Amino acid sequence: MPGKNLTRDEAAARARILRVDSYDVRLDLTTGPEHFHTVTTVRFSSSEEGADSFIDLIADSVERVTLNGVDLDPAEVFADSRIALPGLATDNELTVDATGRYTNTGEGLHRFVDPVDNEVYLYTQFEVPDSRRMYAVFEQPDLKASFRFTVTAPAHWKVISNSPTPEPQPAGVADGVERATWSFAPTQRISSYITALIAGPYDEVRDEVQTRKGVVPLGVFCRKSLTQYLDADNIFDCTKKGFAFFEEEFDQPYPFEKYDQIFTPEYNMGAMENAGAVTFVEVYVFRSKVSEAKIERRALTILHELAHMWFGNLVTMKWWDDLWLNESFAEWASTTCQAEATEWTSAWTTFGTSEKAWAYTQDQLSSTHPIAADMRHLEDVEVNFDGITYAKGASVLKQLVAYVGREPFVAALREYFRKHAWGNTTLADLLGELEKASGRELTEWSKLWLETAGVNTLRPVFEVDGEGRYSSFAITQSATAEHPTLRPHRIGIGRYAVRAGEGGDVLERIGYDEVDIAGERTEIAELLGQEQPDLLLLNDDDLAYGKIRLDERSLATALKLPRGFQDSLPRSLVLGATWDMTRDAEMPARDFVRFVLESLPGETDSTLLRVLLGQVSTAARLYTAPEHRAEVSALLSSSLRSLAESAEAGSDAQFQLVEAWAGSTADPADEGRLRALLTGEEALPGLSVDTELRWTFTKALAALGAADELEIAAELDRDPTSTGRERAAEALAARPTAEAKADAWAKAVERNDLPNQMVEAISAGFRRSIDLSLLEPYVERYHAMLVDAWAQRSVAIGERVVGGFYPFALASQELKDASDAWLASHADAAPGLVRTVAENRDTIGRALLAQERDRRG
Repeated sequence: MPGKNLTRDEAAARARILRVDSYDVRLDLTTGPEHFHTVTTVRFSSSEEGADSFIDLIADSVERVTLNGVDLDPAEVFADSRIALPGLATDNELTVDATGRYTNTGEGLHRFVDPVDNEVYLYTQFEVPDSRRMYAVFEQPDLKASFRFTVTAPAHWKVISNSPTPEPQPAGVADGVERATWSFAPTQRISSYITALIAGPYDEVRDEVQTRKGVVPLGVFCRKSLTQYLDADNIFDCTKKGFAFFEEEFDQPYPFEKYDQIFTPEYNMGAMENAGAVTFVEVYVFRSKVSEAKIERRALTILHELAHMWFGNLVTMKWWDDLWLNESFAEWASTTCQAEATEWTSAWTTFGTSEKAWAYTQDQLSSTHPIAADMRHLEDVEVNFDGITYAKGASVLKQLVAYVGREPFVAALREYFRKHAWGNTTLADLLGELEKASGRELTEWSKLWLETAGVNTLRPVFEVDGEGRYSSFAITQSATAEHPTLRPHRIGIGRYAVRAGEGGDVLERIGYDEVDIAGERTEIAELLGQEQPDLLLLNDDDLAYGKIRLDERSLATALKLPRGFQDSLPRSLVLGATWDMTRDAEMPARDFVRFVLESLPGETDSTLLRVLLGQVSTAARLYTAPEHRAEVSALLSSSLRSLAESAEAGSDAQFQLVEAWAGSTADPADEGRLRALLTGEEALPGLSVDTELRWTFTKALAALGAADELEIAAELDRDPTSTGRERAAEALAARPTAEAKADAWAKAVERNDLPNQMVEAISAGFRRSIDLSLLEPYVERYHAMLVDAWAQRSVAIGERVVGGFYPFALASQELKDASDAWLASHADAAPGLVRTVAENRDTIGRALLAQERDRRG
């Protein structure tokens, strides 16, 4: 039995003989809180008369299957996730009548009840293989078709899909609920994974944008209880800038009839590019103050999904092998748009600081893979939405643009869209257009960058003569034994001198060279005879994808002048290099913690601040030797508190530093200050203790053992929302008692009925533990539950349990040994499970090496 999997070979075989014309999907959403009624009629042709095939469906039951007027017995043809289709004609009509199940996992048709007003909200999430949870479908991206949805729902709801929403027609009363039916017009030919249905009493704000085709209606939607926080004008402004930029850049009009953006509850990802009906995670409706980094991130997400309307939706990958290209292109295009068409002009600095750091981390795990991964089946695809697919791929695309030139790259894109509109393609189609437009041969480039895994490390190697000038200079390139590929890079080399500034010494760039390197060693003639600077920075301007190292003098200068750079990009690159050195056990974690703490005062780059605060917390918790951990933790807490108190009133830095202090403190002495800020007895100038910050302080108090169940319940009474419930659950799980950890484990691991976001919240509280002995019993329990927990859950929930309840904070040899033993004895377990456990183990293995380096000082 195939279970829920589908192989690439099966999909290719099906695509060879089938062409799908249309789907007519009729849904009744008024049949109760657990199930919905779904009837699908598919019209398709087969090039082989008499051939057998199958269609995909995940449903609680199938009531009727009719193929070309003949009723087939559901008990005989429906099994697992497939309905067998025997003896196809040249032209076929199939009708499947079934009962579907709502989910609370963020997959398929998700159902949510708002605790504020008890209203029901639905939305779909179909990528990768979950449209089959709502209707019968040939679930693969290259069998495009036209989709017509007809939906019966409560009359007071809004119903949104890919086509413009029609006027509803009365459909009578059922169980006291007045019903209506919405009959949507057919879509263009699109893939099933970008179809969508969003339904419920959503509030909406309307606008429009002038495009090449004319006026396109715009809509922004959210739950009624969040409307007061919805800043629709900002969202529309960003969206309109994206429309103008992408239509000009791609030389293609926006391909769909309208553009709706819906903010949805309990969402698993950032957003999804459903054609004309994009769904977003609800945290992007800011109900409290957020960092500038999060506001910038929302803008990037808006533009990322809009870019997909062309790259992904108008032209779609043939199979999931090219998922990376779909996502990497959207990352590149959205960052380019953000930098060139919005107020976020330093978007590429943000990308380098945040996204590339994600890619470097992912690329050094045992699960790393080539950018162009071999997606043998759906289970491969589901675990590859990672830092390689998104961030490394976009980094490499940025290099490709530089390699072939921006104008030829854009010209190739335009021809690609023109030639393949509404069709399916592979990477070869895009590379072919790029070769024609640029005159460059890309086979070797593709082989080295797209078909191999791993990140290279670049180091300066030189000699200095008696006058302090370079008598020799080379850049060496290394790789790991597991992934030995050495690649071509174009990098900048910056030379910086210490200069007297108004507020003290600063680092001023006095020279810059851009060079090409390849192989194990590249001699750099441009630097011969140049005076050795105070600081030499490889990959200045962040052109290349690779880890860099600082020479001894440059590192000493950086450590001496942590605020020496006047621009955030070189500062970010140097800090990134020291982070890599710490992770690679070349620098003691205590030194990194001190360097970051000395670098934070006055930092105004919001994303750099966010990334540094996360890294310094990880260094203190995992990479510091256990015998030094209490001292480093105390230094971190006191320093963050002091930095927050001295930060500019009301600034982004003040806000992030307060959050970081409260989120990481393990010092019982902080209890009084936390409580005083929570109650208002004390205040920091310019700091508004709003709903989310109250929860931040409450969770911190709970983790210190200073907020009990009654106090957490009282805070929930102040915020009786779904988000409030999640925050309260996290606080309860964070309490430093064996009973609290056991309760969290029972709710989310032993049971399997919580929605996705609640599992995530409880696991975050569970992992937060000042007393590490509370987590020690879970080393054995964790590994014992893995196989059953994964088998009983969807991928989204399985990843949250297996990733979220791993006792990372122990960071011990015993934990690594237990994971190694499990992996050795479960090599044939589900691929997604093995990968998640292996990545957890890799984190601990790296931590142990870093701890040993920190121990040596």
